[in-house]
Amino acid sequence: MINKSGSANWQGGLKDGTGTVSTESGVLDKQNYGFNKRFGDEAGTNPEELIAAAHASCFSMALSNILGDYDLKAEDISTVATVTLEQVDGGFAVTKSHLKLTAVIPGASEETFLEAANKAKAGCPISKLLNAEITMDAKLA
Repeated sequence: MINKSGSANWQGGLKDGTGTVSTESGVLDKQNYGFNKRFGDEAGTNPEELIAAAHASCFSMALSNILGDYDLKAEDISTVATVTLEQVDGGFAVTKSHLKLTAVIPGASEETFLEAANKAKAGCPISKLLNAEITMDAKLA
């Protein structure tokens, strides 16, 4: 079993407060976040951006693993995850995560590539975690 942790601190009200987010590894260390970074145009991180990065990275690793089952090795797997936050039932929820994949995989057929990508989309641990619609556009370059 593997355990990883992240932490957050929040001070103040929803719109006038500020918070910091950190990761166990220290890659994020008291990174500031707040209402305008999440719901407005202010630059900075927010929970949905972090979920998107986690989904994209998890999916890319899962695809690399699955390609090995086909005796294939990617030269490049580039994934962008776009997470949608919507107001539902009087609150907010992450309702979707869309994966945009471009990969360079020598020797892969389009059929094998799409089969592996769909297995990765369904099987990566972050996909399993999300209670959201997960869609994907996949391009073999």
